[in-house]
Amino acid sequence: MKISIPKTLYEKIKARIEGTDFDSVSEYVTYVVREVLANLEEEKDITLTKEEEDKVKERLKALGYID
Repeated sequence: MKISIPKTLYEKIKARIEGTDFDSVSEYVTYVVREVLANLEEEKDITLTKEEEDKVKERLKALGYID
C-alpha cells in the first residue's frame, strides 16, 4: 500500500536517515508510525485538554501526517 507525503517532508526524512540503519524513507516512516501508535496505546487512558489536542493536531499537520 502506498501513502503520499509532501516532497519537502520526504527530503527532510531522507537527509535525516543518512548514516543510520534505515535503508529507505519508507522504512523510517513505518518505524515512526509504529512508535507513535505504540505510544498512543500506552497513553490511552490519558485525557488531553482541548488546547493540548489542538497542539498535537497542529504538530501532525506541520509534519505532513494530516491535512
